[in-house]
Amino acid sequence: MIDFPPAKINLGLRVIRRRSDGYHDLLTVFYPIPLCDAIEIVIAQSLKLHTYGRAIPGQPGENLVVKAWQLLHQKKGIPPVAIHLLKNIPMGAGLGGGSSDGVFALRLLNQLFHLDLTYEHMHAMALQLGSDCPFFVNPRPCAASGRGEVLEPIHISLRGKFLLLVKPDVHINTREAYQNVIPALQTHPMEVLNRPSTFWKDELVNDFESWAVSAYPELGRLKESLYNTGAFYASMTGSGSAFYGLFEQKPDIPEVLKQYPHWLLQLTI
Repeated sequence: MIDFPPAKINLGLRVIRRRSDGYHDLLTVFYPIPLCDAIEIVIAQSLKLHTYGRAIPGQPGENLVVKAWQLLHQKKGIPPVAIHLLKNIPMGAGLGGGSSDGVFALRLLNQLFHLDLTYEHMHAMALQLGSDCPFFVNPRPCAASGRGEVLEPIHISLRGKFLLLVKPDVHINTREAYQNVIPALQTHPMEVLNRPSTFWKDELVNDFESWAVSAYPELGRLKESLYNTGAFYASMTGSGSAFYGLFEQKPDIPEVLKQYPHWLLQLTI
């Protein structure tokens, strides 16, 4: 059983309030991109996690693919498995790679053991793994609200556009990012996305970006470089620290961006 968990970008991200349960209510658009990890699961004598590719920090038991198995083991009594995870998606980037891996583990385990879980069951279990995990149960462009789990499929397409993705050598702690964001009532980014893309640069906002750029000036220079390269829109994704630029034509990568040789990816969406 093998599958390919995709990354996502956020098209706008507004933090509108802090909730009584400690979480925040968000408004955003999740958009899957063709940057994928690979995950394979086989039945085994004991639970094992084998990782390849990009380094994954932390203990194996903290990985969401292991937590996905633990969740189904508790609920459905599934036997041990060996999980092979090839990491291509940068960690700590705001690209949702860990969340995607965890949910795709749920999907594969559901198939492998013929559990016949409904979308609603998968959505509920994905939310136990993380706030943005439900999106990856069926990753397609979605307007999101609540913690990120209230999803509405949308008809927006970036097909044929070019995406330049840069992950600088900056780690942004998610907890710290939320501590420094200022919640405020905002309109949904969809209202901007429904307008011509010429409006996006000034009106499609990621609320985490302002603090991140002030704390790490390199990020501001990175965003400016994406616009100077010809992007019609550039933004940080999630709580960072990856930035992406969207282009109408395939961009020529300038020297200023080539300083990120291991974290620079050019994709056709």
